[in-house]
Amino acid sequence: MPMGVRKKTVGGLNCLMFFLFICSLLPSQYSAQVYDITLSRPLAQGQILVSPGQIFELGFFSPNHSANKYVGLWHKSIFPRKIVWVANRESHIAVTDTLASLRIGSNGNLELIDGKQNSVWSTNISASSNSSSAVLLDTGNFVLKDDRGADLWESFDHPCDTLLPSQLLGFDSKSGKQNFLTAWKSENDPSTGKYLVGLTPETPSQVVIWTNKSTLCWRSGPWDKSKFIGVPVMDDRYQSGFSLDDNVIEGSKYFSYNFYDYPISYIDISSEGIATLMLFETGKNWYLDWEAPYDPCDNYGVCGPFGVCKASESHICKCLKGFVPKSDVEWSKGNWTRGCVRQAKLFCDTDITNSVSSRAKQNNDGFWKMVRLKVPDSHELVLTSLDGENTPDYCKTRCLNNCSCLAYAFVNKIGCLVWSKDLIDIQEFSSGGETVYIRLAQSELGDGKPIKLISSLTAICSVSILVAIVFGWHRLRANRKGHNKSTTQNFGSTTMFQSSRDALRQYIGKHDLSELLIYDFDTILIATKNFSDINKLGQGGFGPVYKGMLEEGKEIAVKRLSSSSGQGIDEFKNEMLLISNLQHKNLVRIMGCCLNEEEKLLIYEFMPNKSLDTFLFDPTRRAVLDWARRFNIIQGVARGLLYLHHDSYLKVIHRDLKVSNILLDENMNPKISDFGLARIVEGTQNRENTQRVVGTRLAV
Repeated sequence: MPMGVRKKTVGGLNCLMFFLFICSLLPSQYSAQVYDITLSRPLAQGQILVSPGQIFELGFFSPNHSANKYVGLWHKSIFPRKIVWVANRESHIAVTDTLASLRIGSNGNLELIDGKQNSVWSTNISASSNSSSAVLLDTGNFVLKDDRGADLWESFDHPCDTLLPSQLLGFDSKSGKQNFLTAWKSENDPSTGKYLVGLTPETPSQVVIWTNKSTLCWRSGPWDKSKFIGVPVMDDRYQSGFSLDDNVIEGSKYFSYNFYDYPISYIDISSEGIATLMLFETGKNWYLDWEAPYDPCDNYGVCGPFGVCKASESHICKCLKGFVPKSDVEWSKGNWTRGCVRQAKLFCDTDITNSVSSRAKQNNDGFWKMVRLKVPDSHELVLTSLDGENTPDYCKTRCLNNCSCLAYAFVNKIGCLVWSKDLIDIQEFSSGGETVYIRLAQSELGDGKPIKLISSLTAICSVSILVAIVFGWHRLRANRKGHNKSTTQNFGSTTMFQSSRDALRQYIGKHDLSELLIYDFDTILIATKNFSDINKLGQGGFGPVYKGMLEEGKEIAVKRLSSSSGQGIDEFKNEMLLISNLQHKNLVRIMGCCLNEEEKLLIYEFMPNKSLDTFLFDPTRRAVLDWARRFNIIQGVARGLLYLHHDSYLKVIHRDLKVSNILLDENMNPKISDFGLARIVEGTQNRENTQRVVGTRLAV
């Protein structure tokens, strides 16, 4: 052989050997992907079972490089890897055992065997033959099929700590089937931990977190056919992606979700008992969308019976109106779990004869209204009456005529809920939530004789003042000819404002705005530093807006309506009526109002990121609005408008929606504001006709 040919041959062999050496160093899964497991084709270590669309993988793994080995399932090509299901979570294989495999056994079951051919885990079903096969679907469901393709067993029926889209969480009481999430014992140990997530059997159902299968840690509040009402941030769109199938006849309840905007996602329960919703954003990675418990008030019953928790307060627990701490000593130390007890005994609890009519009961017990609440636990659903009536008044009457009823609520899409046990796990939200009516003795409601006497004297004084005003007005009118034109105009302006102010006070009396706080003018002066220009946030069509700080440290925004504005009174009334009655996470929340002579003030929750226009039209701040934030803002505004137009019991047309009226909270979530020009449309109307031009004039 010529020397040159020999050198080429030797060089070629060296290249081939080097290539084979490099290939041997590569991870085996890159060249060992399989798409099913059969009797003749088990899954060995170093092999990966892949779903048809290359979305999920199944194989052997060791959590955090521990000494134990398991068969698990995870998303393909997403790191860090999240294990969403484990086959042998209760029985591991030694990491040194390299001969273990997952196979179809002789009885048709899927089984995991160790290197000594001992069965470690099995599907343990009655299979008709050994010709079954196992495949991994693009949903993440690991399925065992018979020779005809029918499903024999699936991993979705045996969840671990993770719920995937379209997977069911719940139970079937007739068959005894239960789908719960159970946490890992620790980050290194996938065996069953102490935390459990599941659905409750009552109607409507709740999602709850238990510890040790008995103690409640957190609950979602009842399901209202679109969301859980105890989770204010939960998406309430018609196509939110959440669903709960409650089949009363079959005795089954199942919760599931499917986000079309985020096809890759999961809900899981950590070994510390924290439930999270994680979404995957293409080109980025996993990000946390929601978690619970999130703050101390989310912990079940933290304030005990008849206590209410508010996370924004320095002392998060307080007793309901009409109740006092059961133990002042423990309460002062921050141990609130023993809760509160009633101060004044209810009329129902007194010794009365059976001849006392329900009408007499109605005159001796009443209800205290509380808003933006997570409703108490252990609710009972009152079914519709025989004549089909199911209204707030019907709910109130049912509760008032039943001495065991301690509170009630009428929830849209659910109906009447009543409580006859200790009211526990009540939380007050900054937005969202429901209105609950707490049963109290009349003495706690301020309806006693002294109050009635004061009311009578007030009425007499009011009539006397009114007579004096009328008499004075006639005297002034008689002398009107002696005044010059400017004096006449000034008097007319004062009279017009006085009339408007009287109309406003009459308006407040006619509407139920009890959830609004009436602030003292001096308090607002101190909070805004006498309406200092330093605290000025902006100028609206009806007056300036100032930032304020209340004594307890809460930040507020104060709209100071201009006294010269002809529409100031109308806007004031609209804002109070609409925002105080409309509760949605994408609508700004009004906290209260203030009337002082010619001053008309509206107090709102403070939005730290101001309005959307401060970002859009600022070249520097505009960069903050990446596509994800813009899309979130678009969705939020759309949800708010959908609520106004369709979902709220007051159908509202905003009529002045613009970027300066879209406020942004600390998380850049949008909230629609400025309802001064809004129009209420009756539920039966499809359009609103008006001759009046409203809105903001645009420069041409």
